Amino acid sequence: MVSTVAASPIARAVDALREKFGALFREVAKFGIVGLVALIVDIGTFNLLRFAGGEGPFFDRPISAKIVSVAIATTVAYFGNRYWTFRHRGRTNMGREYLLFFLFNGVALVIAVGCLWISHYVLKLDTPLADNISANVIGLGLGTLFRFWSYSTFVFPKVEPGSAEWELAERDASSPI
Repeated sequence: MVSTVAASPIARAVDALREKFGALFREVAKFGIVGLVALIVDIGTFNLLRFAGGEGPFFDRPISAKIVSVAIATTVAYFGNRYWTFRHRGRTNMGREYLLFFLFNGVALVIAVGCLWISHYVLKLDTPLADNISANVIGLGLGTLFRFWSYSTFVFPKVEPGSAEWELAERDASSPI
């Protein structure tokens, strides 16, 4: 039996919010999952390079190990975001996307290091806890917000419905991964 009572104003407001922000929420959730996977790849690769078998191939080169692990993790994040988080967005040249993706990751790194620098050297908050909060809570948080904005705005831009780019994005979004 179908009710003929009109939906309450609250139900209509919730439906309007869900319609307006549902896609954004899904993008943010997928972006977070991809970021978590990339973090695991980064930490795992770094530790394998440094300590696999006791003394790994980069045991005495921690900076080189970190550069390699970040490059691999960033590549994982690119493909995760391209083919899952933003797969419904327009396509551009993969080389362009990949270059911008790495560039914006570099800017996000500067944001995190900048937060640490200000906290440690300007504010003289130089305890291990203060360093971790400034770099890994505030800096990482601001960097993540910047990455989401820059990826969704410049790397994987929205396209006009009906355009060739839109049709390709729709076809990709509807196919299983």
